[in-house]
Amino acid sequence: MTIDYFKRISTLTEHLKNENTGMAVITDPSNIYYLTGFYADPHERYMSLFIDTGSEETYLFLPALDKEIAAGIAKVDFIVSISDEQNPFTIIESNIKEKAAKIGIEMNVATVAHHNGLKGTFPNAEFIDIQPVINHQRAFKSREEIEGLKEAVNIIEKVLEDGLKTIKEGMTEADLVAEFEYLMKKYGAAGPSFSTMVLAGEKAALPHGTPGDRKLQNGDFLLIDFGVITRDRYCSDITRTFIIGEASDTQKEIYNIVKTSTQAGVDAVKAGVPLKEFDIAARSVIEENGYGEYFNNRVGHGLGIEVHEAPSIHHLNEDIAEKGMLFTIEPGIYIPGYGGVRIEEEVYINENGEAELLTTFPRDLQIIEL
Repeated sequence: MTIDYFKRISTLTEHLKNENTGMAVITDPSNIYYLTGFYADPHERYMSLFIDTGSEETYLFLPALDKEIAAGIAKVDFIVSISDEQNPFTIIESNIKEKAAKIGIEMNVATVAHHNGLKGTFPNAEFIDIQPVINHQRAFKSREEIEGLKEAVNIIEKVLEDGLKTIKEGMTEADLVAEFEYLMKKYGAAGPSFSTMVLAGEKAALPHGTPGDRKLQNGDFLLIDFGVITRDRYCSDITRTFIIGEASDTQKEIYNIVKTSTQAGVDAVKAGVPLKEFDIAARSVIEENGYGEYFNNRVGHGLGIEVHEAPSIHHLNEDIAEKGMLFTIEPGIYIPGYGGVRIEEEVYINENGEAELLTTFPRDLQIIEL
């Protein structure tokens, strides 16, 4: 995949210049990856990307053990290694000579320790939050990125298709998680993009439940919410809900309402309208059918090199939908003690300003036989 990382940095730099921000300090590994092509989890060690907006020079400070790998990947001007016994802010001070008056940081990422270290190194600087700027930039995906995201979708849908065939009597939620995650690696994923969720019966009413030792039983809802991250670090996220054995009339009713709600949300997607309209369209179906109190979360979120990115698709978001945005539409009905249904699609606003589905797995109710 050919990504112009210098253009990404240039786009960010131009925005920062317009705000008279002389320096940016990026510490989120995903943001560093987005801007340089290099990803590492520094764990407790120090890593940051400095962008001097005046000279447009970039400095990647990172643990010494990662320097060799970064040297062949990172699209930056200078790579500066920091060994375990060194103080990272002493190294920064010796390399960054320009003492910017205004420095941009990701305020929802930077730790207190990092902020204090920067203040000690740049005592006269004003610190501002540039997280929203980066989030906004990352919200727009090129067609090439969409192809990377489609790869993640293709893998997870194959995992779902083949993983369902492994279901048998006596299997637990955790057993099925293990089958799915084995298939993820088998089919070429780097791993799951988030903790695989398999919830049976009454546990399907928990939007963020944890799989455990509960056995799959006839009459259960079976909610599966999962995704993969590819070797190029693109994520997928899909949810489908099944019924084990014979579905009751109430289960069928709830399922069909959610299915209709998902389609209503997808049908509403287009460029030029407030993002809230997609949530409202999906939510209205559930409310009109008397289940509004059982759907109390937003209808979707952006995704890309992380499974949760901008934009947030909720009923109060007045931001205008634009070409290039990619997000989920995932309404659900969750009835405590009974169970729940969620059906999730990935939707891209393409070059024509129209909705383009990346996910293709059928939405019709499927019955699983033990």
